[in-house]
Amino acid sequence: MDEKIKILVVDDRPENLLAIKAVLERPELTILTAASGNEALGLVLEHTFALILLDVQMPGMDGFEVAALLRGNEKTRHIPIIFVTAINKEEPHIFAGYEKGAVDYLFKPLDPLILRSKVKVFVELFEQRNKLQTSNAQLRLAVAKLETVNQQIRDQQKMVVEEERLKVLLQMAGATAHELNQPLMILMGNIQLLEMDGNIPDALNERIKKISAAATRIADTVKKIQTIRHDQPKTYAGGKTILNLDQKVSILCLENDDGDFVKLEQILDGHNQIRLTRVTSIQTALEQLAQGTFDLAFSEYRVMDGTGLALLEAINREGIETPVVIITSQGDEVIASRLIQIGAYDYLPKSKLNGKALLRIISNALEKAGLKREMRIAQEKLAEMSVRDELTGMFNRRYFQEALDREVFGAQRYGHGLAMCMFDLDHFKRVNDTHGHLCGDRILQEFSHLLEASIRKYDVACRYGGEEFAVILPDTSLEKAVSLCERFRERVMQHIFTYEKHSIHITTSVGVTAMSPDMTEVTNKQLVERADKALYQAKDSGRNKVVAK
Repeated sequence: MDEKIKILVVDDRPENLLAIKAVLERPELTILTAASGNEALGLVLEHTFALILLDVQMPGMDGFEVAALLRGNEKTRHIPIIFVTAINKEEPHIFAGYEKGAVDYLFKPLDPLILRSKVKVFVELFEQRNKLQTSNAQLRLAVAKLETVNQQIRDQQKMVVEEERLKVLLQMAGATAHELNQPLMILMGNIQLLEMDGNIPDALNERIKKISAAATRIADTVKKIQTIRHDQPKTYAGGKTILNLDQKVSILCLENDDGDFVKLEQILDGHNQIRLTRVTSIQTALEQLAQGTFDLAFSEYRVMDGTGLALLEAINREGIETPVVIITSQGDEVIASRLIQIGAYDYLPKSKLNGKALLRIISNALEKAGLKREMRIAQEKLAEMSVRDELTGMFNRRYFQEALDREVFGAQRYGHGLAMCMFDLDHFKRVNDTHGHLCGDRILQEFSHLLEASIRKYDVACRYGGEEFAVILPDTSLEKAVSLCERFRERVMQHIFTYEKHSIHITTSVGVTAMSPDMTEVTNKQLVERADKALYQAKDSGRNKVVAK
């Protein structure tokens, strides 16, 4: 069960503490109180607070002093503080409070609506921050796992490339393992005959031993060559096959200077797998890169219509994933650092441009781009998995709770109606017991498809748990929600679910509730409880019914 969000109220007058606590009392909140600055500091060190409501005028240590101490502590410096005061509404006094770290001021006597609305904002910020921290932790874990897989890929690549290099060398020499074996056997046979001759001088015997050791090493190498499978590609982690050593690489070069472009062409001359295309303006480069046909881009820092920074900013803005390397005669370490920060994959001064450096940069940039692409795919998959039910593909309960929070807030803020429905498959356990869980899974999948096909695109449907499903219907009255659920109930009753040779009939019970525009105090928890009670009433009264509360 999730821990309640905590708010601290600090005031030296007990009646004020009771009044504020009564206004803020909500099921999902825990209101703690302190009658002095020292007591407040002790509580802050023991608990994690979403917000502190701090009275300014207190005996002993006033609110400003408490705020200063909180801001000076690493653990408490980020807790938002709202000062509460009955006097000193002058600007200098208020500015002094903001300097001490206040995020807002409230003046006594407190307006309950204003107090609740401001507290609600900070509670939502606290919830979002906690969710973000949880998501970041999950992403860091996914990145760590991805890095492990990538390291396995790199290790396999090194091994495969070494094997390929050895095969290429043998082919260039016109030799095969079989062709090497025959002369090697003759050589080793004659060495053994010489070693059996007892009349060999000592000096010659030492040379024969060295020749024998070298022949043994050659024999070991031949055995390794014979174990290499020339007809089967290696498989990497994730199902990828061997790297194509002759892969074509298409590079777009943004370069104004004819001489510098010719130099690049000369350096890459002979590397037939690399294709170089030249453009002379950022606009043309963006148009070409947007087509997605280039693996890499080179760019001079300063071109006719801007700089490398402008190019990178436009690439980021338009979501182009092609890696960019800045190769320039201008700039310094500061510019290079800025370019890397904004997204350049590498930076190379033209004074250091040579074949070795250029090929190294191409290789590194392509490898980094591949890793970045795989990481993005993994993050997207992780995000998708975190809000989707694996069996049905519908949103899961976690997403439902977030969506309901959002829709309830929107309905209350803009005065719209909101309905919520809970569905349960009747006697579903009998299906699993009679036909097996695979059949039950098939019915759940088919039921989810029927449900999604019966609602609007902007309605939110999810698998709530087991055989229970939930739907949020924004801007919908209770009467319309009941009508929709009745149509869906009849559709399910008339539908024939099939599994292998079995035809199965299923019914569904539905609980419906709604909040009208004037229900400003209804919480998402109350909506779920009401819909749940309506659902159980439908089941208790015979099932295959729609009950509204």
